[in-house]
Amino acid sequence: MNRYVIGIAVATAVVGIALIAMPAVSAYRGDNTKQGPNYTPEREAAMEKAFKAKDFAAWKKLMTENGRQPGVLRIVDTQVEFNKFADAWALAEQGKTVEAAKLRAELGLRQGNGMGRSGVRGQNNGGNFVDANKNGTCDMME
Repeated sequence: MNRYVIGIAVATAVVGIALIAMPAVSAYRGDNTKQGPNYTPEREAAMEKAFKAKDFAAWKKLMTENGRQPGVLRIVDTQVEFNKFADAWALAEQGKTVEAAKLRAELGLRQGNGMGRSGVRGQNNGGNFVDANKNGTCDMME
């Protein structure tokens, strides 16, 4: 019995230390002024080139390098959607954030609005329920 209690105490301590040491996630999603965790000057230049050329294949390759599968690929998964996404990027680069936000909303993308680590605000506060595949479940929770 004592070994069991000690094991639970040690496991709890390890999990607690790991949670405390965990870095905060960047609030870069939907905000061109923030740098994401995969930022490098070279990757940024390649992204900019893909957006300007509206090169969906190049953008998708950059987004999936190193085995990554970001959620934006569930929403922006065709050339037509990427064209709109690239237009939103261009508008944001020009400082036309309201227009950019409108295009992002049309695509079903959330905005950079201070959500927490989980990426959701809970109870649909702020209207961030995304159901791009129309299955009745918030895509951000799948």
